[in-house]
Amino acid sequence: MPQPRQQQTPPGDQHAMDPVPDCGESSYRGSGRMPGRATVVTGADSGIGRAVAIAYAREGADVVISYLSEHEDARETARHVEEAGGRAVLVAGDLAEPQHCRDVVAKAVEELGRIDVLVLNAAYQMSHESIEDVSDEEWDHTWATNVSAMFHMVKAALPHMGEGSSIIGSSSVNSDAPNPTLAPYAATKAAIANLCASLAQMLGPRGIRVNSVAPGPVWTPLIPATLPPDAVQSFGDNTPLGRAGQPAELAPVYVLLGSDDGSYVSGARVAVTGGKPIL
Repeated sequence: MPQPRQQQTPPGDQHAMDPVPDCGESSYRGSGRMPGRATVVTGADSGIGRAVAIAYAREGADVVISYLSEHEDARETARHVEEAGGRAVLVAGDLAEPQHCRDVVAKAVEELGRIDVLVLNAAYQMSHESIEDVSDEEWDHTWATNVSAMFHMVKAALPHMGEGSSIIGSSSVNSDAPNPTLAPYAATKAAIANLCASLAQMLGPRGIRVNSVAPGPVWTPLIPATLPPDAVQSFGDNTPLGRAGQPAELAPVYVLLGSDDGSYVSGARVAVTGGKPIL
């Protein structure tokens, strides 16, 4: 079924979407795979980030919920984390600012003592028909949010990550099958995949695993907030499965990569694309 035509102003609110995305609130069942883990999830107010935060909490983890300014959505994520028995630490602010990246890490260490899993999921995108329509400021902001934030957070977090820790970046099917109207975003997602592959080799001797997940079209607030209504309505139709994915369908992959179940998985890019291959 297509989504109804709709549009929001960026960054978008999950509670205002029709239909509201499924982040596993009623469906995800934990099995004790991440007991006592100290985790940080960026963009955790909604969408994939919320689904990961809920899954991690139900697997036994505490979660630092990093988000921009969507306070209502973030409080809802925190409620689900706490109902699962985990500690929820809310940290609002713009990851395009290097100091805020360091502040998120510092807050995580202050509250949880260390970082076992770092999920770098927050992202910015905007649709344009021509590169000439992309302002210098938007280009810089896209790279600062999607790529530079990963650099600053990893650099700050590493002194607090021990052997067996995990770093997970959110790449995209756009990394090697780019939608031309999302050119800046697609380029950053290729950079994330490449940086994760470099870090996996660099940090392997320290016992730290690094992987990326490459989602296809997933129904999150980013979609009605950054795409025109017609594109929102047909979003996901071009996949072999014929529909957009739900955030809850991504969470098990992040659990695998963040838990001991993935103890020999590093340097991977896992496709969750509804059948669209990645190279």
